[in-house]
Amino acid sequence: MHVEHLLEDESLGLRLLWAEDPLLRREISGVTVTDLEDPARFVRPDEVVLSGLVWWSADGGKGKAERFVSGLKDAGAAALLAGEETHGLVPGELVEACARHGLPVAGVPAHVMFRAITDTVYLRQWGELGRHRALPEHVRDRLDRLVAQGEGPAAVLSAAFAHLDAAPAYVLTAAGRTVAATPGAVPLPPREAAALPGSGSGATVPVEADADAVGGYERWWLHLPDAAAAPPRLLHEITTVLGRCQEALAARRAAERDAAAGLGRVLAAPESGDLPAALRACGLPERGPYRLVVAGTGTRHPGAAESALSEAVAGAHEAAGQPVPACAAVGRLPDGSAFAVLPEETAAALAEVWPRVAGCDPGLLHGGLAAPTAEAAGLPGALAEARYALASARTSAPDASGLTDARALTTLGSLLTGIPAEVRTAYSRTVLGPLLGPADASAALLRTLEVFLAHDGSWARTAEALHLHVNTVHYRIGRIEHFTGRDLSSLRDRLDLWAALLCRTGPDGAPASRPAGEPKETGAARTGRRARSSTSHARRP
Repeated sequence: MHVEHLLEDESLGLRLLWAEDPLLRREISGVTVTDLEDPARFVRPDEVVLSGLVWWSADGGKGKAERFVSGLKDAGAAALLAGEETHGLVPGELVEACARHGLPVAGVPAHVMFRAITDTVYLRQWGELGRHRALPEHVRDRLDRLVAQGEGPAAVLSAAFAHLDAAPAYVLTAAGRTVAATPGAVPLPPREAAALPGSGSGATVPVEADADAVGGYERWWLHLPDAAAAPPRLLHEITTVLGRCQEALAARRAAERDAAAGLGRVLAAPESGDLPAALRACGLPERGPYRLVVAGTGTRHPGAAESALSEAVAGAHEAAGQPVPACAAVGRLPDGSAFAVLPEETAAALAEVWPRVAGCDPGLLHGGLAAPTAEAAGLPGALAEARYALASARTSAPDASGLTDARALTTLGSLLTGIPAEVRTAYSRTVLGPLLGPADASAALLRTLEVFLAHDGSWARTAEALHLHVNTVHYRIGRIEHFTGRDLSSLRDRLDLWAALLCRTGPDGAPASRPAGEPKETGAARTGRRARSSTSHARRP
């Protein structure tokens, strides 16, 4: 189904406000209904977005419209259908923002229900099936009872497909984790499962759940390998029931999240509470070993990091052969970042799962993992270590998601990435002083220092690399020592200057992983260099 097909449906009465013809021929993958001011994390590529515009107001309306539309564009939305009931019309600022970003926008008359548009999309995609219910009455009643009794998705899925000749079906997360499967269904590898939405393989239908209750990273999908195994209307009804099931599970987990938040407060301020009691409240043992991970998603929705980390921990449990999460707690720290305390087996699988979870959302997902701690008393220290690793992950890859294990910070350069950019910059300016000036002479001295330290203080190889006479190198090193007050024959001073070079930050706040001019040596070159050290490293007279 294409965007233009919706506009041509006279029963909907949609009013096109802006579009270009090629954009109207874009194929629609589904529908998302939202009134969040920043809905991008819940929008999948090629979806039509329905919004009642409850989030919009005349005060700051232009900025709100810009953020809303740019988020939809970044998420790959196919079009915006804006309800006219709340404000009487679609605000001009919103239409202008859509035109700037190349996103088709149409007004939805006040008398048209959003459900009618949703049904039109799915019925057109899946065929003209009529608007009667596809599930038998007794099956609907049973599914309703299962949800009311608090049964999980496995029981709901099994009951829903029991009358369909054992057709295999799966409930999957966007990261490829199998939440539930019908009896006898062949297990799906997570990487393959993560690629199913939008792949055209079989039938993959989003499970619609309340966005306030279920985070975007935890979104479910119903997948049938054989698209013809069940009528589309039936799938639509089953996803509705599964959505209620997921909302009920989220509500029951609220107490667990509250307990984990209590543990987070104690870890952040150990003097504020009883750590053993906080661990017991989360169902965690009072003795380790423990692993602690901290995650953040920048300035996005405050619950996004917690949602992402919950999915990452659940996926890591599955990857580690522990399908039922045990002895793990996920919660929010007082600063808004998410944290989890989990066993070593699960922590070891986090690196494998992290890229798939990060791929569920167009934003960035960074994480820091602390080294194991055997005793509960070591958890506050592990939290500080994980936070440092998180800062390192953000610094090392500011434009890409990533997880940094604190045990991987084994070099001076990697260690410095955890220090705030402002501190690194201040240290570099203080130590290097005039060498950071704009003058050509300052640039030449800085370059000489970089190459000299990169070649382990070898006068000959520095001169060779810079195409200078060795006496010129001696002269420049003398000037560097004069301006910095450092003695480059001293290992301690060399380390200070090397750290200052590494601390120089660019516009993104990331330090150079290797100062400019540092060569990448092979093992043979390094061996040869050491063999020449008796003459190359002679101290300057």
